[in-house]
Amino acid sequence: MKNELVKIKNMIYEVRGHQVMLDSDLARIYQVETRVLNQAVKRNIDRFPPEFMFQLTEEELKNLKSQFVTSSWGGRRKLPSAFTEHGVVMLSSVLNSKIATQINITVINAFIDMRHYTHSQSTTNIQIAELRKLLMLYIEKNDKRVNDIIIVLNNLIEQPSKNKTIGFNTGG
Repeated sequence: MKNELVKIKNMIYEVRGHQVMLDSDLARIYQVETRVLNQAVKRNIDRFPPEFMFQLTEEELKNLKSQFVTSSWGGRRKLPSAFTEHGVVMLSSVLNSKIATQINITVINAFIDMRHYTHSQSTTNIQIAELRKLLMLYIEKNDKRVNDIIIVLNNLIEQPSKNKTIGFNTGG
């Protein structure tokens, strides 16, 4: 199960600011042909608004292909469809089979894990930025304090205080 989750996470891409899976990857894990998956989507297209599914542009496909040394894209006539997490959930109702339901749970868990990871990274980056601000403020304040100490020491060196004699004054 965990190994399958890792494989699925590797099939989740960032496109147009969304985490998506491609139709061919989903077809492979649902154990159907890509054309069968796409036909099921076409028959139920009203269930797939643009925030659930969209077709990649030539440029987006080229960018995705450039990220991989070996390609499993095959010879396609159409540009691939990209399914967001919500689109993947909707696919389970369109591909009404036991394996689709089982795989869907694993896929959704992969999306959730990716979202948690992304959120933790952005939280960490925010925390680092806040720590940096605090550090800069601390340095700025301490630079002033150190500078104030140096000024006082320099003044003491330049204007030594008059020594008062201790003891008896016999010359009087």
